[in-house]
Amino acid sequence: MEIQIKKLRKKDTHQAIQFAIIGMHFDWYLENKFLLNLYGRYFWYLELTRATQVIAAYAEDELLGILLADMRDEKKKSPSFWQTLYVKIVEFFQRLFYKESVGIYDETNKMMFQQYSKENTADGEIIFLAANPKSKMKGIGSKLLSELEARNSEKKVFLYTDNACSYQFYEHRGFERACEEKIVLDLGNKKVPLTCLLYSKVLGS
Repeated sequence: MEIQIKKLRKKDTHQAIQFAIIGMHFDWYLENKFLLNLYGRYFWYLELTRATQVIAAYAEDELLGILLADMRDEKKKSPSFWQTLYVKIVEFFQRLFYKESVGIYDETNKMMFQQYSKENTADGEIIFLAANPKSKMKGIGSKLLSELEARNSEKKVFLYTDNACSYQFYEHRGFERACEEKIVLDLGNKKVPLTCLLYSKVLGS
């Protein structure tokens, strides 16, 4: 079967959420499956509402992977009322129970971006990239990146990731590590050490 780039179908939202949970190792932080799925849905809604480009890879009727990008001067996708409400509710409880950990991760990314911006002007950000971990097909992530590069040739993009994710994937495809910072997330019942990373590349180069 051939990997094809298509518009993401609404009925594939649940699959997209599962890609995020597995691909970004959210189970490092949450052991409860119910909470894990709640957070996965929150993460997907949040990133989707930030995106200006949604790129999906399919093999016939099967969703293989998704890439979301926020490109400068492009119109963002309009969230539904329920998606917006869901994000606000989850963020309220995050601030209530995990304020310190959520804050340190976000502040570290902001700090890295400030350092990066001193010498770089980005045209956009890759905010989400995940492939179906159960698929036997190879090259899904590369196909999604190639499509993004074809649409945005010669534009400079950056992305945030950490050592809980497959950051080597980006290094093998020409992204350069621009910043890194070590943090420890305090989740109450356990502490999770992380290395936050910022990568950058001129697309098409």
